Amino acid sequence: MDHHLNPVKTGLAVGTLVGTLHLIWALFVMFGWAQAIVNFSMWAHMVSSPMVVKAFDFSAAITVIVVATVVGYVIGFLFARIWNRTHRG
Repeated sequence: MDHHLNPVKTGLAVGTLVGTLHLIWALFVMFGWAQAIVNFSMWAHMVSSPMVVKAFDFSAAITVIVVATVVGYVIGFLFARIWNRTHRG
């Protein structure tokens, strides 16, 4: 059984996942649903902190999506490289 991971494909998969999650969050903010989600999450985790979701900002949304995607790619790529090194046959 081959336990080898392709670093580029793993990076793309993780980057796409993380970027998509941030895209969904940006959409929640844009549609005005984000504050309710934050409130529920804080309640469910039994935490009290005055968290306020600000108004939607297109440039901030694009920035967080791009940065999250790039960081996700790097993390996935490095994970695959470390995995392959520790699982040599």
